[in-house]
Amino acid sequence: MSNQNRTNHRKRIHVTTLGCSKNTYDSEILMGQLAARRAELVSSPEEADVLILNTCGFIEMAKHESVEAILEAEQLKKADPRKKIIVCGCLSHRYAGELRKEMPLVDGFFGAEDYENILRFLEYSPEASPEYLYEKRLLSTPSHYAYLKISEGCNHKCAFCAIPLMRGRHRSRPLPDLVNEARLLAQQGVRELIIISQDTTFYGIDLYGSQKITDLLRQIEEIEGIEWIRLHYLYPTTVQDELIKVMAASPRIVPYLDMPIQHISDAMLKIMKRGGNSRRIRTIFEQARAKIPGVTLRTTLIVGHPGETEADFETLKEFVEEFRFDRLGVFMYSHEENTGAYSLGDLKPRIKEARYAELMAIQQKISLENNLKKVGARLRALIDETDWSSMSAVGRTSGDSPEIDNEVLIEQLDRAVRVGEFVDVRITDASEYELYGKLGDKQHES
Repeated sequence: MSNQNRTNHRKRIHVTTLGCSKNTYDSEILMGQLAARRAELVSSPEEADVLILNTCGFIEMAKHESVEAILEAEQLKKADPRKKIIVCGCLSHRYAGELRKEMPLVDGFFGAEDYENILRFLEYSPEASPEYLYEKRLLSTPSHYAYLKISEGCNHKCAFCAIPLMRGRHRSRPLPDLVNEARLLAQQGVRELIIISQDTTFYGIDLYGSQKITDLLRQIEEIEGIEWIRLHYLYPTTVQDELIKVMAASPRIVPYLDMPIQHISDAMLKIMKRGGNSRRIRTIFEQARAKIPGVTLRTTLIVGHPGETEADFETLKEFVEEFRFDRLGVFMYSHEENTGAYSLGDLKPRIKEARYAELMAIQQKISLENNLKKVGARLRALIDETDWSSMSAVGRTSGDSPEIDNEVLIEQLDRAVRVGEFVDVRITDASEYELYGKLGDKQHES
């Protein structure tokens, strides 16, 4: 390559995102800033000049996945030493010193949301007000749905959780900026807006002195084009009755209550430093079922946390069998240094694995029974994928968030459907985590 060509060469950059939807959002902000500076974003790390890895450091499994991705990037650099590797995100924020020693081929380590320094490192001007970075955001999700991150960090001190170590204290984004971002997304064709944070129901307290999540929802409801508004990560101690009322009355906020509780034993909730108690958790779920028509209840649980006795686990199993959650995620406790639970020791892996398997088996049976009850029903679904070679499509109901929940497999299509279109589906069969169906007679406006 001549000197002139080197001067004019646009950086080819590949971004790998690991971890949760909040990391997806951060990567989209970064990609938007890179594209605005005429970087060429490429789909393959092999063809890139710069490899950016946005890492996760939440639990051991996620850390291992991030480390493997960095090692793979180093192998590419060994084959082509001209490549640069940038590691950012939670793992890098938490373990930058250790990673520098172990991974000398990485050119730069940056924390979460460290857009300005990454741009400087790549010799781009960082000039951009942080509040308005979203205006250049480049979506990596399918164009019909997008995440809206309304705050960063967390003020809770859950014993098992390292998020405050990596993301800091809770910081809400200004309400007008969020509404403007939602409006821009609608103009780009987004039909489903998925609201995320570490603690969604805490939104606004730091900026305005009181919770503003219902104010935000009411304003987003007025935006033309957004048909589904989905809430994730409600924290039990900050869910207010007003939110349940707003969800129940809204035609656009989907009837989907995602409230991770982690446990139901009062003894374990205290050890986990979750705040609140089992009675409050039960009350919220009961109110949601009583007041929100057709609500889908989703939660996550941790098994094998230090201090969890057989009696605590039995209490948890009985609760799952009693409440029959529509969606349930189960995690084995991950022993994370510098967290409150770290000094409490760790249960034997075989105990954690056995409890995980037992709880998942219970939930699989519940999920299958719940799904079989839907056979014969007609449900509205949003199309995520189409496959014309098999005349089939994949969609989701209002009770299903992308990547983590159930899918509707639509077979024997008798007409064209488009990704991002709402359709009426007649359910013909079901398994533990899928519904099967055919297009109904009724069509929804696309």
